Amino acid sequence: MDWLTKTARQLLQGCQVKAHDGTVLYTPDGRGNYAALWTRDFAYMAEYAGDLMPAEQVEACIRYLMKGQREDGVVPDRVRPDGVPVYVAGPESNPLGEPNLDNPMFLVFASEAYLKRVPLSRRKSLFAEWSPALDKGLTWVPRNEQGLVLNNPEKPHSPYGFTDCIAKTGELLMESLLYWRACRQMAGLHRQYGERRQSEEYLRRARQVEQNLGRLWDEKAGAFLAASVDCRQVDIWGNAYALAIGFPLGRRRATVQQTLIRRYEEYMWKGQVRHLFQGEYWERLLTPVPRDRYQNGAYWATASGWVMQAIHPANRQLALRTFEELIADFRQNGVYECVHPEYRQLESYVVSVCNPLGAARQLWAR
Repeated sequence: MDWLTKTARQLLQGCQVKAHDGTVLYTPDGRGNYAALWTRDFAYMAEYAGDLMPAEQVEACIRYLMKGQREDGVVPDRVRPDGVPVYVAGPESNPLGEPNLDNPMFLVFASEAYLKRVPLSRRKSLFAEWSPALDKGLTWVPRNEQGLVLNNPEKPHSPYGFTDCIAKTGELLMESLLYWRACRQMAGLHRQYGERRQSEEYLRRARQVEQNLGRLWDEKAGAFLAASVDCRQVDIWGNAYALAIGFPLGRRRATVQQTLIRRYEEYMWKGQVRHLFQGEYWERLLTPVPRDRYQNGAYWATASGWVMQAIHPANRQLALRTFEELIADFRQNGVYECVHPEYRQLESYVVSVCNPLGAARQLWAR
């Protein structure tokens, strides 16, 4: 825990760049590969390791992102140091589909995490200032009549950012879970500091997701599918995340837990997590990704903490093994964006440390 906290602090310091207006931006890595403020990466840092970041810098980054929000509600995928917002994943010269579906939710997560840090006397005024942008962003997210996040197969959005190369279409698992969680957080914030009517509306949206997520359930697999049209495949990250955030699964909770435990060796390597079970690859891509590379078969520490949280209630030793093997790999080989027995990609990737740190603190911090 001490080593991981120290490493997180070092990476958070090493990933900073100055924007044109003096704002300190937290980029996803310390190598300058992703030289911008990415909404979801920053949100993970603020949620899982925010106490290692100066509060005034966190607030400045949230404002920097909000300033880049589009008039229709689209939240930037990232904002460059020159202040230019970018709304779609991939190179600006070759964007991957429509604007990412997840950024409005991550802007909520970052804001909610920060509001917990500010004095009570300031929370109401700050939420009053920020809530219009947060409300507009969540309203923009496309959903179907059942309240699930929807990705049009004919004109797909880039979905959750850690699968932004993947053309998951139809009703979506991970993105609907993110939406549910953002709605729950906004319901709480509006109830305390905003409008009670808006709080009730967010609770209604969250209940819709709870009532209809079963449309993605695969009884034979004992787990949820990533999507209902393209990529009808078991999403390891999404299933682990559902348990980690306490999504109400009823009797299916134990089934998902046991699936993750029983098939552990099929998605885990050195404490890091594949998106799909071994031997499986995404059925539809937004851009070519070779098999066993990046989002199409590599292993990521981004999701390691969720797996730890998901399996811990049923198998504490396996959760602890995951953490120990992850830290051993970090200490021996370095912290990377993703890894595979044949290669390692992008050293000094910040959320590879921050996300497991947040989970480990919850499970084992004294």
